[in-house]
Amino acid sequence: MSTVALASAYHSTRAATPLHPGHQLVEARYAALYRPVRPEVWSSRRLRPVAPDWMPAASFDTAAAALRSAGLRVSAWVVLTHNTRLGVECPDVAVVNCFGERYPYALCPSWPEVREYAASLAREAAEGADEVSLEACGQLGLAHLSHHEKTDGAWTPAATRWLSVCCCPACRTGWTSRGLDATWVVSTLRDAVRAEAAGSAGEVPFAATLLETRHAATDLLRAEVLAELDVPVTLHAHPDPWATGASPGLTPTAAGSVAALVVPAWPTAPETADLIVRAARTGRPVDAYVTVLPPAEPAELLDHARRLTAAGATGVSLYHLGLASGRCQPLLREIANFWA
Repeated sequence: MSTVALASAYHSTRAATPLHPGHQLVEARYAALYRPVRPEVWSSRRLRPVAPDWMPAASFDTAAAALRSAGLRVSAWVVLTHNTRLGVECPDVAVVNCFGERYPYALCPSWPEVREYAASLAREAAEGADEVSLEACGQLGLAHLSHHEKTDGAWTPAATRWLSVCCCPACRTGWTSRGLDATWVVSTLRDAVRAEAAGSAGEVPFAATLLETRHAATDLLRAEVLAELDVPVTLHAHPDPWATGASPGLTPTAAGSVAALVVPAWPTAPETADLIVRAARTGRPVDAYVTVLPPAEPAELLDHARRLTAAGATGVSLYHLGLASGRCQPLLREIANFWA
């Protein structure tokens, strides 16, 4: 039976709805919980979700009922650490880079309060679902699609990596516990970013310890979230251990704790298949996350599907049925049938 990942707790977005009978856009101005926000769970907490005001508060339940009546399983799509509203209201738990600049869209999982919020959010968002799809189960970094974004291509991949290292007090405590001087770490990261901008290689000799600190927080976050769930969980993940964002880098123990992985494979270039190869080495089922929208080249999608299957993909997650116009539907069906 096919499964639809249905937004249950989702970040802010401006989304196209070309097939909707009544409108063409949804303007979700803030991250929202599309289930009842129960006061007995949230009223005493600083970090808490809010209901949407652009659609009915419990819209997930209505949509889930319609999907089940069509014979489909429902996966609660839960976004954990991507929440600009909370990052603005509670900047002390947001990710901060080595220059002291906060990323308000990103909550840092090194904070116990963030992990507690995420675990409760997952439990409330997943109530009654057949499965759960966990996005942003880890740290977000520098990259973020924002209003009139003017940052693409401004930094080298190495500089982006160093600007994605969280330097908040909780992460600094993690460095110190591993024998690093926090002031030296921040200074070295700044020097590395500046070196990359000047055309030199920015060296960070303790990079492995920084990654270990991030992974430790990610593992704690995932463990606390999974402890609240009793249905199969698919984890949005990336085989690059340094990756941040919606699909955070896999830690050594991540794959073994979930039922399956969903790995981004949007570009139809042949080298994208290598991401599936690397993820498949974990031994877990791997869904290839594909789209008919840019950056995909529609004419190349079937060959792309064949390459991903040969690379070890055991299924496909199609993004995004609600965004795709009618002209895309035959292609979506063809891709789905390829894995049927």
